[in-house]
Amino acid sequence: MTQDVKEIFGSPGGSLAAKVRTLAPSMTRSMQRVAEAVAGDPAGCAALTVTGLAELTGTSEATVVRTARLLGYPGYRDLRLALAGLAAQQQSGRAPAITTDIAVDDPIADVVTKLAYEEQQTLADTAAGLDTAQLGAAVTALAGARRTDVYGIGASGLVAQDLTQKLLRIGLIAHAHSDPHLAVTNAVQLRAGDVAIAITHSGSTGDVIEPLRVAFEHGATTVAITGRPDSPVTQYADHVLTTSTSRETELRPAAMSSRTSQLLVVDCLFVGVAQQTYESAAPALAASYEALAHRHRTHPR
Repeated sequence: MTQDVKEIFGSPGGSLAAKVRTLAPSMTRSMQRVAEAVAGDPAGCAALTVTGLAELTGTSEATVVRTARLLGYPGYRDLRLALAGLAAQQQSGRAPAITTDIAVDDPIADVVTKLAYEEQQTLADTAAGLDTAQLGAAVTALAGARRTDVYGIGASGLVAQDLTQKLLRIGLIAHAHSDPHLAVTNAVQLRAGDVAIAITHSGSTGDVIEPLRVAFEHGATTVAITGRPDSPVTQYADHVLTTSTSRETELRPAAMSSRTSQLLVVDCLFVGVAQQTYESAAPALAASYEALAHRHRTHPR
């Protein structure tokens, strides 16, 4: 990420700045210039045509349109309208937003209510957009896998761990990898009949894409859980499970919103696998409960 991109993070318009921060690594340098301009001066850029913004940033109209789409807008017109709204909000003097609907001076009770609503929307959007045919195919592959490797970095790494511990408790062999070197060296060992799952909200995390590519090339069935169905990770995925691309802000970035939707997909995978392997899954789950039961009993002092 360039120094220029870093310098805009403290400026007004946190939601847009957060998107730039998240997506900058996947942008070309010319796209970064466009993103820096709109995040640094939304009011000024809102007054520009696509040609004017291209001239201002020393890029092309096509680059401006591609940047708008990468930032989550259908086209430049939609980005321009969003910039105008953001500029109006800044000029009104309202308290800075922590999320789309939460300001820094909101009472904590309002924070709870608004966050709960946003989480519900994230789950609803993910459920509505999830391709159940792709999900069913991924479940079948997992249920019959000799071994499953799951790759994730940061918050996605926590989701990877959640999936593997669920699979382990129903008697399946599964490993979560957050170390990119170990992920690749393990991926080399995968073959047909194995499954590799990459979890990445942006779909452009190199440390996740590389082991999935290796697994794909060695014949494993590959699955991508991502918020961007046209991202680089999907070119090595036999099955793509799309999560909600929730709105991001400075203090509630993708690491929070994406995790909610990723966990829903993980739960769907787990329940589907448990259904298909019920005869072996049920005894294995019961045995794991029994093994841990003594740790939850109250012992007399």
